[in-house]
Amino acid sequence: MRLKKITAASLAAVMAVSLAACGGGSTEETTAAAGGSETQGQASDGGSGETAEGGLTGELSVTTWDNSTTPQFQAVIDAYMEKNPGVTINIIDTNADEYNNSLGISLSAAQPDPDVIWVKDMGSMLQMADKKQLMPLDDLIEKDGYDLSVYNGAAEQLQYNDTTYALPYRSDWYVLFYNKDLFDAAGVEYPSNDMTWEEYRELAAKMTSGEGSAKVYGSHHHTWEAMVSAWAVQDGKNTVVAKDYEFLRPYYEQALWLQDNGYIQDYATLKTANIHYSSVFKNQQCAMMPMGTYFIATMMQAIADGECDFNWGIATIPHPDDVEAGYTVGAITPIAISAYTDAQDLAWDFVKFAASEEAADILAQNGVFAGIQTDESLDIIASAENFPEGDSSKEALKYINFVFDRPLDPQIEEIRVPLDEVYEMVMIGEYTLDEGIAELNRRVAEIKGW
Repeated sequence: MRLKKITAASLAAVMAVSLAACGGGSTEETTAAAGGSETQGQASDGGSGETAEGGLTGELSVTTWDNSTTPQFQAVIDAYMEKNPGVTINIIDTNADEYNNSLGISLSAAQPDPDVIWVKDMGSMLQMADKKQLMPLDDLIEKDGYDLSVYNGAAEQLQYNDTTYALPYRSDWYVLFYNKDLFDAAGVEYPSNDMTWEEYRELAAKMTSGEGSAKVYGSHHHTWEAMVSAWAVQDGKNTVVAKDYEFLRPYYEQALWLQDNGYIQDYATLKTANIHYSSVFKNQQCAMMPMGTYFIATMMQAIADGECDFNWGIATIPHPDDVEAGYTVGAITPIAISAYTDAQDLAWDFVKFAASEEAADILAQNGVFAGIQTDESLDIIASAENFPEGDSSKEALKYINFVFDRPLDPQIEEIRVPLDEVYEMVMIGEYTLDEGIAELNRRVAEIKGW
């Protein structure tokens, strides 16, 4: 496949909605089959068959959100119909804010539409699974000998109650952004793609300079609680739903050490002034910043618009001493099948395609990171206008293990409340670290009934 040059604008349009889509109107669209509205052998009841040429026939309905403002769904739908001209795919599109509610109403009616569901967030997936509104995929996976290892651990983490209800469709994960010009001026080597958290701390100290408004911080941690917990779950041994949060201690100590020594801006200042991480990096107030891959598009667009004119790069997120480079933390957009579908075989075929290497390359051409990585999809992303020069930034996008920042737990949204509140109290010095861990243990135990 010839690599398609993508622009910063196209990347920004889709990556900006990576973890929390917003806006858009509520519409219902019908996408006609590529071969015309009447297809040979098409089943009127939504079932599937095959044309004389061997291609699938039938009709599917799929749910999307904000489809008109992002190509993350339409590009794969179009590609599937091009391969299967006897298939018609009807799109049920809703704006992001109303998506879960609208989908819940449809599924509560136990109607055959939609057949295929793109899952907007993990909490809604668990609710649908508990209500038996999603089709378990394990028998289909076993029947086809479908290899889940291609998702580098993400597919297994999508299992709920030892059942697979979805496959990874798209993803975003943490990498380390850095300012090449600041490193060059300091005569310090760029962050490597194999750097421990201890080496990261040393580098942050080395790259801190200046005073007052002219100060450049060695790194920047946004006010998210994930700036502690994400690194604590990176090795896959723990999750943020736990009976004992002692495993958070080293990463709290890291954040506090960086803050207390002035190597990152203090939490209280960031929170009080409502300072956004993008402005800190764009204004060259920090040399490094751990952030999600969605920020790549933001920076590329800023360069294209003349908002920034410095050289920047991407490195693999640092790792614990006992974990090899390439373990990262992030979030997945899953794709699932309704338990009420009347076109199971066709729906499964489409889901497999949407979560395939072929679809990964298609998504990359539209500026989207898929749930599965291929060398070609990375080449496509790295060929985009204003992507950082050099092979190291492209290599930084590769990972060998993908850990969810939040596990599939029915009470995860409740548990996020004490996680966030305790994080704030520790970072502003209202709790000692011992007090914070004890408070987390107590409050989460109450939520879970332990």
